[in-house]
Amino acid sequence: MTVELNGVDAEYQRWTRVVADATWRLRLGAELRKGSGAAAPVLNPANGELLCDIEQASGADVDLAVERGLAAAQAWGNLTPRDRGGAVREFADILEQHQDELAWLDTLDAGLPLWMMRKDAATGIERMRMFADLGLTLSGLTIPASAGNLHLTFLEPFGVVARIIPFNHPFMFAASKVAAPLVAGNAVVLKPSELTPLSALRMAELAQDVLPDGVLSVVHGDADIGDALVRHRGIRRIAFTGSHHVGRAIQRSAAEVGVKHVSLELGGKNAMIVFPDADVDSALQAAVKGMNFAFAGQSCGSTSRILLPESLFASFTERYVSAVTAVNQGLPWTPGVQMGPMVSAAQRDRAIGFIDRARDAGARVLAGGGVPADAGAGFFVAPTVLDGVSTDMEIAREEVFGPVVSLVPFSDEDHAVRIANDVDYGLTASVWTRELARAHRVSRRLQAGYIWVNDTSTHFPGVPFGGVKLSGIGREESVDELVSYTETKAVNVVLS
Repeated sequence: MTVELNGVDAEYQRWTRVVADATWRLRLGAELRKGSGAAAPVLNPANGELLCDIEQASGADVDLAVERGLAAAQAWGNLTPRDRGGAVREFADILEQHQDELAWLDTLDAGLPLWMMRKDAATGIERMRMFADLGLTLSGLTIPASAGNLHLTFLEPFGVVARIIPFNHPFMFAASKVAAPLVAGNAVVLKPSELTPLSALRMAELAQDVLPDGVLSVVHGDADIGDALVRHRGIRRIAFTGSHHVGRAIQRSAAEVGVKHVSLELGGKNAMIVFPDADVDSALQAAVKGMNFAFAGQSCGSTSRILLPESLFASFTERYVSAVTAVNQGLPWTPGVQMGPMVSAAQRDRAIGFIDRARDAGARVLAGGGVPADAGAGFFVAPTVLDGVSTDMEIAREEVFGPVVSLVPFSDEDHAVRIANDVDYGLTASVWTRELARAHRVSRRLQAGYIWVNDTSTHFPGVPFGGVKLSGIGREESVDELVSYTETKAVNVVLS
């Protein structure tokens, strides 16, 4: 891995200058202006260098964004779902014209490989179009509750929605997570991670000529700004993606000021179970794919526990360690790089802390295990494989949110299911077998919200994504998400 800036290509230098020279502004309603809070640095995780300083939002900026959202929400909500969907689709078309720019911004402030950020940008835009297509599913019911009368239900928007997103998919989340509440008829105030605000702020600029005034605001700031949104009395619907610690804090803060509808897409300690009859070659490839090394393991759905039958453990482990060791880590804008740094020094140190404590508890480090020798000032952690992991260890139970995977043996099907379920999380799981009956049986027994059979990592359009236990409340990427941004009103018309 080479992290010195000697020989960095002209394209990287050009985009770095663009970021440094830009005037970065919030979008408050339809007004673009600098935040009235203190300026905060945005760093390049690949080398620790300053990209720019951006003035963050203040509490007054949050108040203004919500006020303008409330002023716009009724007219926006009175449009038909097709009209709102048409505006979201037009917005997606504009974003698509700037797709490469948005990908570069994510690579610079999140440290994620450029090739993957281009795919991520395309995914975010496609999900916007999916929700635009789903607009006509926002239909009510006619219920035959009594003879001769009409009993109707209507789905009505909340008004203003707060959407708080993390750092691991900056633009993809910014684009896709505002689409459902907009199509459902709400105004949206979006808060990106303070670590990775660039693409969301640029998206806000691109909304100027397509969305009505007040319908979309973007505020940049730290946890205090997120808390101001959560506690704002003008916001009754909140959606958050991130850690369960912050998700639970949001629930507490929301409950202290009112009764609010809160959905949470949180972390995971996800198991991939490889049964003896599995296609081992395919499972091996999927075990690498499932760890999402392109995101430095910073993905809630990563299959960070690979459960292996005792009969396959030694041979699979040898091949898996070889595959992980071959992952090409380096500067994320460089062609051929498969994995970049972690997003911040704090995230790097957190991951290293998990590895060190696992080693102290008796786990064996088979690959990686620390900061690469040639990491320079970047926030790199080597792809890491552990074995000798018992189910009572911290590393077997807690989400690292980094490039750290544990290999765990099991004796039989019941044992595998017991290990998989013996954590407080329940987001994803993966089952590898050629036996259809076992695939169905084990999938039903696993305590997880999104399960693959003979696959990992893939998200399928329209399939509800979300978790159980500490992994969250609610479902996204589907009609379920769209409807969750509405409330049901029942009207009873007595005609006799």
